[in-house]
Amino acid sequence: MRISIWPGAEHPWPEVLSMALHAAETGWDGVWFADHFMPDDEDDGGPILEAASVVAALAAVVPRVRIGTLVYGNTYRHPAVVANMAATVDRISGGRFVLGVGAGWQVNEHRQYGISLPPVKERIDRFEEAVQITLGLLREPRTTFEGKYYQVTDAVCEPEPVQDPLPVMIGAKGERRMLRIVAKYADQWNAWGLPEVIAHKSSVLDRFCAELGRDPRAIDRTAQALVSVGEPIPDEGGGRPVIGGSPAEFADAVARYREIGLDELIVPDELLGVGKARLAAMDTILGIVRG
Repeated sequence: MRISIWPGAEHPWPEVLSMALHAAETGWDGVWFADHFMPDDEDDGGPILEAASVVAALAAVVPRVRIGTLVYGNTYRHPAVVANMAATVDRISGGRFVLGVGAGWQVNEHRQYGISLPPVKERIDRFEEAVQITLGLLREPRTTFEGKYYQVTDAVCEPEPVQDPLPVMIGAKGERRMLRIVAKYADQWNAWGLPEVIAHKSSVLDRFCAELGRDPRAIDRTAQALVSVGEPIPDEGGGRPVIGGSPAEFADAVARYREIGLDELIVPDELLGVGKARLAAMDTILGIVRG
C-alpha cells in the first residue's frame, strides 16, 4: 500500500515545500494538494495557495515522489485548459503527475468569484463531459467533442504528457452516478473514509465495473482520513474521519485498509503538529506503514 502526504493549502509555501521534500527524502510515495481558493467556513478569510501553481512548483523542485491534485474542481476551469495544465506539469515532473478531478462543490468560492455552481445533476452531467474531453486531449492526437456543455473541435494538446497514459483520478462518493463515472473513465478513485466506508463504496464501484465490462483491478483505490499518532483522537474532525490515537491504533487502522485492498493511504497534515514536530510525526507514520 502506498503512503502519501497532503500538505494543507493554508500553509505558507516554505512549509508546503518542507513537507514535500521531507516526504521525498524519507520514502513517502506521493504529495497531494487541494484545489480551493478560500476556507470552507463562515470566516472565509485567510491565505490559501492556488493548486495549479503549487503542483507545478513541486514538480520542478521535489524529486522522485508522485505529485497530484486532490482534486481540481471542474467548475473552475475548462477541461481543455485542465488537460494542457496536466500535460505541462507531467513534463515538468518528468512523468510523475496524477491528475485528480472532481465535479466541484464549495459554495463560497463560487459565490464570491461569480462562478456558476449548477444543481447537482447538471454539475455531474458537466463533469462527465469534461472527463471525456480531458481524456481525449491527453490520450489522442486530436479530439472532437460536441456535448451539451462543452465543445472542442479537432483539438490538440501539445506537448503531450510524458506518461502514456497520464493517470486520471476521480474524487467521488456518490453511489448513483459518480462511482459509475469512476468505473467508466478513471485510473484511480479517491474518497474520504474509514476502512468500512471505503470497503462499501469500493464494492459499489466493483458492481459498476461489472456492468460496464471493465476489470475493477484497473482502478486504484485511494482514500484519506485525518491521522493522529501519539495523541488522543479529537472529538471533532469537522465531519471527517479520523484514525489513530496510539501508534498501535494507527497500525490497526492501516492493517484494515490493507485488508480491504486499498492501494494508497493519503494523510492530511492537519493533526500532525507544526514545524519539526510535524516532520517527526511523518516519520512515525511512515515507519508504522512500512512496518
